[in-house]
Amino acid sequence: MKKSSKLTRRAFLTVSTASAIGLSLSPRCNAAKVVPGKISPNEKLNIAGVGAGGQGRSDIMSCRKENIVALCDVDERRSLEVFTNFPKAKKFTDFRKMLEKRHKDIDAVTVTVPDHTHAHVAYMAMKMGKHVYVQKPLTHTVAEARLLTNTAREMGVATQMGNQGHSGNGVRKQCEMVWSGAIGQVREAHVWTNRPSWEQGINHALEGQEVPKTLDWKQWLSGSADRPYNQGYLPGKWRGWQDFGAGALGDMACHIMDPVFWSLRLNEAEWYTVETVDIKGKNDFTFPHASTIKYSFSARGDMEPVDVYWYDGGHMPPRPAGIPDNQVIGDGEWTGRTNGSYMVGDDGVLTAGEYGGNPRLLPDERMAEYTMPEESIPRVRFQNHYRNWIEACKGLHVACSNFDYSGPFTEMVLFGNLTIRTGEKYEWDNKSGLVKNVADPKAAVTKEYKKGWELPV
Repeated sequence: MKKSSKLTRRAFLTVSTASAIGLSLSPRCNAAKVVPGKISPNEKLNIAGVGAGGQGRSDIMSCRKENIVALCDVDERRSLEVFTNFPKAKKFTDFRKMLEKRHKDIDAVTVTVPDHTHAHVAYMAMKMGKHVYVQKPLTHTVAEARLLTNTAREMGVATQMGNQGHSGNGVRKQCEMVWSGAIGQVREAHVWTNRPSWEQGINHALEGQEVPKTLDWKQWLSGSADRPYNQGYLPGKWRGWQDFGAGALGDMACHIMDPVFWSLRLNEAEWYTVETVDIKGKNDFTFPHASTIKYSFSARGDMEPVDVYWYDGGHMPPRPAGIPDNQVIGDGEWTGRTNGSYMVGDDGVLTAGEYGGNPRLLPDERMAEYTMPEESIPRVRFQNHYRNWIEACKGLHVACSNFDYSGPFTEMVLFGNLTIRTGEKYEWDNKSGLVKNVADPKAAVTKEYKKGWELPV
């Protein structure tokens, strides 16, 4: 097979047999479409897990009633428990080798790695006809989010982003309340988090340290620029570094903003703008100590334009006018130590917790007199996000946070990080997928990749 100039090994993905599947991610390859195999609802999926430590353990164990046939992790120590729990699963440190060698054995893949590698794993897996469950945020860049959305449509695979609150009843109740006119036209929404719980505001790279013998540091870096290992990057601490993570927004917005995004039908906006309101600790290496971001959305059908504000690092929105100080907003104390949201409409205020839990009108007296509307949105069985995806892989329905929903949602979230990094105000054409007010619209929403790790964005 002829090599592309951007390939490190073989051309990526002419999927006729497992031996024809290459290990690179070059956009120059000519990938054949693979139709996912038909699986009976009574059969078990063959699932491979990319990322087995930390949250990866939770994702894999949540799928343990299916067949776990392959596992991949670059950290032998952190993945040991999961590797031990599934002794028959084939073990790998390179997801590309796993997908190539076990291609015929795999129906679906869980992706639970640092943000900068999400798109690489999910794109390759989907191009091979595999269903994917990808942790939030779906991707590291806006362009990657649109790539995965389009690839999922092209390949006809079942997809799910790991924002488990989207399978809950709370977010559905909030949508039904808003859509039935409980607070009238919504003019503004405020969303806040207690993150970051890791260090940010670091304005320099970290000095090199000896790489642990149990860690494949080169593979962990994947498509990011080479740099010396330092324990200040992992585990978990990578979230604060711009090259690897997506900060407080990436960690929590896909949970806390979900009820606002869905109930206000923000994906139906033809355009929206994003700008920074306040930043503390801005630098070129990590995300800041704290930030406040403003999103402004155009009208959506019969919904008027709306402003949505995001707060992290201890920044908090103003307390809604007329709400007594002793009444709970969001998840609890009004101190920046909790998560939540509230929306202000022409006819009142509605608040909810981290995963859209306990949506309710404020003040409390208003809720006591309120009658909930009839259910109009189908509920997810057992509110189980993993089962919802597994059932989608077996053709029973479409997963609730599939990439047609979570892809555009992730785009919105990551625009917050883009304006944090550059300080620019962006106007996004939500339909064409182009930034309207910059000289190079495509370059604005992507990043540079290491040679051999390019994506077709």
